[in-house]
Amino acid sequence: MRQIRPTSDRNRSIRSGALLAAVAATAAVSASTLASASPVARPARTCSVPKYPGSGYFTSLSVTNTDCATGRKLVVAYYHCRTHSGPRGRCTHTVMGFSCHEKRNSIPTEIDGRVTCKRRTATVVHTYQQNT
Repeated sequence: MRQIRPTSDRNRSIRSGALLAAVAATAAVSASTLASASPVARPARTCSVPKYPGSGYFTSLSVTNTDCATGRKLVVAYYHCRTHSGPRGRCTHTVMGFSCHEKRNSIPTEIDGRVTCKRRTATVVHTYQQNT
């Protein structure tokens, strides 16, 4: 029969010290992982385009750090802002809180535009072709 000896105070303090060191090391690793974690930006996503309200069509829609529904609402709102003063008009206001910039190629019968709208980290890029 094996005899069980009582644990000495020295062995008990060594084990509790090792346990304390392991807990401290785990906490340090967890804290450094959390401190180094930064928000990850969502990559650009291609969305289906909404129906063009006038004579022409939206050719592409891409969103980053926002959803496709917001992107679709924004491009239609931007269209209304842009055409408020006529089919060749430009939008000079913020739209749904987004600041938009447009680059155009145009001929007498159509406008081809690329619009980039930004609000903080969210970006919506769309292209369109409008008949004039």
